[in-house]
Amino acid sequence: MFGFDNPVSWVLIAILIAIPVIYKRAAQADQLVWKESYSVGIAQIDDEHRRLIELLNKFQAAYKYHMGEEFEQQALKALVDYTKYHFKNEESLMQKYDYPDFNGHVEQHRAMIAEVDSFVRQYEEKGHEALEGVVLYLQGWLIKHINGTDKQYSSFLNERGVY
Repeated sequence: MFGFDNPVSWVLIAILIAIPVIYKRAAQADQLVWKESYSVGIAQIDDEHRRLIELLNKFQAAYKYHMGEEFEQQALKALVDYTKYHFKNEESLMQKYDYPDFNGHVEQHRAMIAEVDSFVRQYEEKGHEALEGVVLYLQGWLIKHINGTDKQYSSFLNERGVY
């Protein structure tokens, strides 16, 4: 009845193969993927930016798939903590080499952290629903920041031998 000579068997096999592939593509469609165009030409910073994207994607998955309050909290905390760590590293490099727009760059970092802290407070009060829009905000901010102000300091630091 069912054998390799029966076309129904082949259709079922095709469906069984296609479902995970389609699911994976759909699940990852709105996640950020590192592109070489995001590189600032400084290995440490690029590595940290890759890690930020990875953590942002984990947070997005926790939110999107309702993985539970504990997992959402852990993913959000990991993202916020690593963002602060990254900003500290970036600021130390800029300060070490007397980057001329250091204060402006730090101000952007502080404004972003204040916004994220506001999201965290809303989440603590309202739960899961408070996270709607947070992922899109963070994705937009991160890519705009990398391709904008981070690229500005990168050429300055590259000229001083920092790669």
